[in-house]
Amino acid sequence: MTDQEIEGAIKKILVEEFEADPALLTPDVNLFADLDLDSIDAVDLVVRLQHETGKKVDPADFKKIRTLKDVTAAVSKLVNGG
Repeated sequence: MTDQEIEGAIKKILVEEFEADPALLTPDVNLFADLDLDSIDAVDLVVRLQHETGKKVDPADFKKIRTLKDVTAAVSKLVNGG
C-alpha cells in the first residue's frame, strides 16, 4: 500500500469511528489536541488498524504517535516492512 492509500484508510476510520471532521484531517493534525481523542480512542484506533491490516501493531510504536502523519508512517512501516 502507498502512504496515500494508508492515510486515506486512516482518515476513513477517524471519520466513521471517531466522528472526526474531515476538514481537519491534514497530515499534521494532532489526534489528541485537535481531534480530542483520548487514550481509549487510541487503543480503539490501534485495534481497528490491526483488523484492517491483519498485522499486529507494536504498542511502543503507537506511544510515540501524535499526528495523522505519525499514524500513516507507523502503518506504512507495518504493512510495507519499511
